[in-house]
Amino acid sequence: MLPRFSGKRWTAVCDSLDDPRDLLSASPTTQKSFGVMPDARALMAAWQQQDLAFPPLAAVAQVFAVCQQKDIQLIGWGEDAYPESLRHIQDAPPVLYVRGRSELLLRPQLAIVGSRNATRAGLDHAWQFAAALAHKGYAVTSGLAQGVDGAAHAGALSAGGDTVAVVGTGADVIYPRGHEELTEQIVTRGLLVSEHPPGTGPKSGHFPKRNRIISGLSRGILVVEAGLKSGSLITARLALEQGREVFAIPGSIHNPLARGCHSLIRQGARLVETIDDIEEELSAWWNQPPAPPAPRPVKKPAPVTPDLFASKPSAAPMPAHLANREIAVLKAFGYDPRSTDQLCTATGLPADQLMQSLLLLEMDGLIESVPGGYQRVLQATV
Repeated sequence: MLPRFSGKRWTAVCDSLDDPRDLLSASPTTQKSFGVMPDARALMAAWQQQDLAFPPLAAVAQVFAVCQQKDIQLIGWGEDAYPESLRHIQDAPPVLYVRGRSELLLRPQLAIVGSRNATRAGLDHAWQFAAALAHKGYAVTSGLAQGVDGAAHAGALSAGGDTVAVVGTGADVIYPRGHEELTEQIVTRGLLVSEHPPGTGPKSGHFPKRNRIISGLSRGILVVEAGLKSGSLITARLALEQGREVFAIPGSIHNPLARGCHSLIRQGARLVETIDDIEEELSAWWNQPPAPPAPRPVKKPAPVTPDLFASKPSAAPMPAHLANREIAVLKAFGYDPRSTDQLCTATGLPADQLMQSLLLLEMDGLIESVPGGYQRVLQATV
């Protein structure tokens, strides 16, 4: 909370002092040598004198009181509980505000990130890969955003595993509003992390900045779906700069949310089809952590996709209740979206009968509406 004290000034203190808190008790001359501005030096002088009548110091005391009241733990850069992997990134946060199981900060983690407006298939992939990683004992880290992030957290919890949510608000602020229940589950069974004081609301600049913490905590980053201008690509770029592994799931060439993943793969990211692809890349230097406790069910936002615990995904069985017409329509789908005109041509069905079949298949979760038409969600056996 020191005014105008971040970036290079903070880095200089960390490089020069064994404990950055020593700056608080240093002389004004020493503080000035680190580039501390007059208003920040005035705050530190008030702290040395414990002058709570000084308004900026009273604000600091109020933040500390709120943390105690709301059971928010403070973990400083110089403490043993601060994760070593995060400590050495550029612009490491001076303090972490955490709610939940703070010991998870020291667990090996793998991040799953992706689009806020993910397709049904993208949500399935995030859920299933998170559950598979949690089943094998890995902690799953993400940003608690809508879409891929939320599905990844929920997938890890569904397997009885650990998950870490890094947020761009205060640790006591629920955002987005639709994640109240998921946030409560993470605080109870996982860990919520912020670099902002309690009460800090959502600001656009906070979310790209929090991405460096997601990658800094993790040994690798799995990008599920991302457009070419997605914030997930910022996380992937930061991960590469921090020496982390980057993984990406490919998709259809017609899906704009696959283009970011394809771009990462062209730049050297590991193409991922199964959990084995991730483990092979990390096995040389990452000892597998202990397995988590037995699974505890949570509400699932998307249908189950092919089994990612196996070496190759298995095909889902065709629902027994489908009529011949719906089977014929499903056979007309490939891996790419199809327009209704293309489906009419492929099936020979009149438009009204085709739309009835598409509605039934969508209700069964076998296809989904996408820009330009429909695409198959599950590669059912036909």
